[in-house]
Amino acid sequence: MNAFVTGASGFVGGHLSAALVKRGGVVRGLVRRLVPASGPGVEYVQADLADIGRLVEACRGAEWVFHCAAALGASRLGVEGFRAVNVEGTRTLLEAARKAGVRRVVHFSSAGVLGHVKEGRAADETHPLDPRDAYDLTKLEGERLALEAAGRGLEVVVIRPGWVYGPGDRRTFKLVRAVARRRFALVGRGRTLQTPVYIDDLVEGTVRAAEKGRPGEIYNLAGPEVLTVREISDGIAQAAGVKAARLRLPLASARAAAWVLDGLFRPFKKEAPLNPSRLAFFVHPKPLDIAKARRELDYAPGVSFKDGMARAVAWYRQAGWL
Repeated sequence: MNAFVTGASGFVGGHLSAALVKRGGVVRGLVRRLVPASGPGVEYVQADLADIGRLVEACRGAEWVFHCAAALGASRLGVEGFRAVNVEGTRTLLEAARKAGVRRVVHFSSAGVLGHVKEGRAADETHPLDPRDAYDLTKLEGERLALEAAGRGLEVVVIRPGWVYGPGDRRTFKLVRAVARRRFALVGRGRTLQTPVYIDDLVEGTVRAAEKGRPGEIYNLAGPEVLTVREISDGIAQAAGVKAARLRLPLASARAAAWVLDGLFRPFKKEAPLNPSRLAFFVHPKPLDIAKARRELDYAPGVSFKDGMARAVAWYRQAGWL
């Protein structure tokens, strides 16, 4: 299958591109800057999501387009920075796919569009949406553009991943490193629920969404377990061979520190070590119900958090990150 992957040099896009190549696909990957040939079999295309001409050219001949590229949760970008990529970039990519005659687009949304899931339940795809920050708001706008495109006849399938982790991920590595070095404090009681998903499971679910997903539908893709953030941090500690963190930071103090640090770092266009976006992981539960993906995509995530985190920590150590 010929495929075009945006964000191909990123964590998810890179793993997805490699998996498609292994399946015999011809893969073209969009990157902001040319990277070393770290993805055998991937043809890298350097372009901006605002360049409709280059995107049409890159999409041409592709049967599947996977839109992984996104401006992530760095508050220094500002609302307009998030909108430029997550909204306008998505709009341009969808138009390019239409013009190029692409058969199907798989659009990566975010569990963040849910905002704060009520305690004691996992959210399915019909759960009310309540995004809390600029990243989540713009991801919701991008998701809606994708569904609107599906309504106009373009085959678009939307996926909402859980908390993605695995070898090579730099964002979750910050948490892994803090726990492994015993510089981690649990915020509040640690009862907030999340659904971790190992990268291999997410990639498998993404390909199944391309193969079997119904156009215009949303699918949650998460791992087999719903865990509290305490269980997640304890699992990281176990994988790293250190004692579980028992230092706790009161929620009110953490919120105050996040806002103060964010304000101090923002003029320097740097991301604070603690800011409202990072704090959301500990404050806003986003457990995902994956029954629809199991039923319609035959999605069956098989990597437990214990095994997946052990693999990730082993990779970090072998790569010299830990």
